[in-house]
Amino acid sequence: MSTFKNVEITKAANIYFDGKVTSRVVKLSDGAVKTLGIMMPGSFEFSTEQHELMEITAGEMDVLLPGNTEWKRIHGGESFEVAANSSFKLEVKSVVDYCCSYS
Repeated sequence: MSTFKNVEITKAANIYFDGKVTSRVVKLSDGAVKTLGIMMPGSFEFSTEQHELMEITAGEMDVLLPGNTEWKRIHGGESFEVAANSSFKLEVKSVVDYCCSYS
C-alpha cells in the first residue's frame, strides 16, 4: 500500500541517534499503528516491544536480526520482520525511507 487514507498523524517526530533516525506515528482508522521515517547512514541498534514489519521503500542497509550471526542486505522494495521483545542492528548504507508496522 503506497498511501493511507483516514488516518491520524502525530505531529511531533520521534528523533533518535542525534537526528539520524526520525519517524512519525500514523494511526489508521482500523486501529493499526505504523511509523513512517527516514534513516541517515550510520550504525544503529533498536529494541522492540511488539512484533515489527519493516518495509524499506528506498535506500539500502544491512540488518542483523535476533539469533542470526550473518548480516543481510536489504534494498528499497524489500522488508524484514522482528519478533517482539528483541533487538536488531542496522548498518544504513544510504538514506533509507521506511514504514514500520506493529502487531
